[in-house]
Amino acid sequence: MNNSTYYSFRRTDNINYLPLVYFLPAEIFSACPTLCKIPRCFGEVAKSESIINLIKSDQFFVETADSVAAMTFPHFGFRGWKEHYTGDFPVWKLSYSLHLWSKLLEEETGWGLQMLFATPSTESIPFIDAAFATEIMCRVVHRAIVEQGWQPILDVIKEMPCDEDFERVRSRVRIDFLRKWYHTRAEKVKTVSLEQCLEDSRHDIFVVEGENAHFVTDIISDDYIERFKERLSERDLNILELRVEGHIYEEIAQIIGYKNHSGIIKRIRAIAAEYEDYEDENSHIC
Repeated sequence: MNNSTYYSFRRTDNINYLPLVYFLPAEIFSACPTLCKIPRCFGEVAKSESIINLIKSDQFFVETADSVAAMTFPHFGFRGWKEHYTGDFPVWKLSYSLHLWSKLLEEETGWGLQMLFATPSTESIPFIDAAFATEIMCRVVHRAIVEQGWQPILDVIKEMPCDEDFERVRSRVRIDFLRKWYHTRAEKVKTVSLEQCLEDSRHDIFVVEGENAHFVTDIISDDYIERFKERLSERDLNILELRVEGHIYEEIAQIIGYKNHSGIIKRIRAIAAEYEDYEDENSHIC
């Protein structure tokens, strides 16, 4: 290519997962708004700075991870779909092992980043047949179970299931998890897990959007969180609970009676700062 721009990538860069993206069947690929923006011709990807930046984005990683996890989870031998379980379920976490799936897919089929770079710059990459992709992912997962020594772990999990990890009904635990998970994975949003204050409690979550940090926490019915809530004014507590319920800032402003949402953002920042102080004061019990 004339006037080519060359990009260097680290082993941990998102572009290492691009072969996985091109391996997704059409029905999965088409459901991912960010991935759909990536040309099927790798030559167009390589010469487009905007596409390169898209691949480097958090949303590219999120959509790739969710899609690949949806393809790998069914082959672990557990009932239902990935969405039936919470993020604390061990197999749910294993299904998100992107680096491992990328490595094993290349070893199993030869389809990897080096082959992608060797693809003619004008050649369009066709969609993988869904049945073939399912067959390959089944082989890849079974190989991982054997090579990583996961089978004893999977056997124990099957013998000792946790009621809140899999339920056919829409349990409160599962509803809360799904709401928190998918709400914080909206476009241009990155989730960051903080240290657990109690070993058996769920992670609190901060949402980072651009340069602003907005505090969002799942209200946990234990003494630790209840004591923190007692420190808040009635107004701040209402704001926090509305945010947890999924209301956007404009909606909260209307409910609380603010002129615009900027005041709500300032209050949420103040609540976040208050929570950090509270954690510091109680660090001896963490």
